[in-house]
Amino acid sequence: MRAPVPPRRDFPQLEHRRKQAARLFQAGKMIHAAIARELKVSRQSVSRWYTEWQRGGTPALRSAGRAGRKPKLDGKQLQKVEKALLQGARAHGFGTDLWTLPRVARVTERVTGVHYHPGHVWKILGTMKWTPQRPAKQARERDQEKVKFWLDQRWPALKKKLAAERPGSCSKTKAASPNARRSAERGLRKAKRRS
Repeated sequence: MRAPVPPRRDFPQLEHRRKQAARLFQAGKMIHAAIARELKVSRQSVSRWYTEWQRGGTPALRSAGRAGRKPKLDGKQLQKVEKALLQGARAHGFGTDLWTLPRVARVTERVTGVHYHPGHVWKILGTMKWTPQRPAKQARERDQEKVKFWLDQRWPALKKKLAAERPGSCSKTKAASPNARRSAERGLRKAKRRS
């Protein structure tokens, strides 16, 4: 699955910056524009922080906490889901060992009781540091020894033969001409039929 999306805002860092502003307000030596330049924020933010600081002091500038809805799954539940996924899809009654988002959603619901839409499951997998893994597609009939023979011996021999069939022109001209490409493709097709 995809790598996790980094947080858009670093909440502890934002709170630290507001606390720096509170210290500068207490010192009373700087104007708002100078504080804004030093903290690299807008003057409007400094003005808003100053108003909040006047009402409630430094505690008024504390972080409000996490933005948005809290996650439905806690750390222990995520570990249970990961443990179930590591068992493989067949262990959970699926026909193949390929994990799809709908399958992961079903297993997550079975293990934790929490229902997620399959389209949202990739975010959960991202928090668990899972990435998409696509199986390499190869023919079942593929014979690795024959492939190696073709690449090491047959193909170089065919290339030499094709070059010898067109005497009188340099290799740069032959490689650049469209006719050379077509004849090379024809030669490849014939060679594949022969082997």
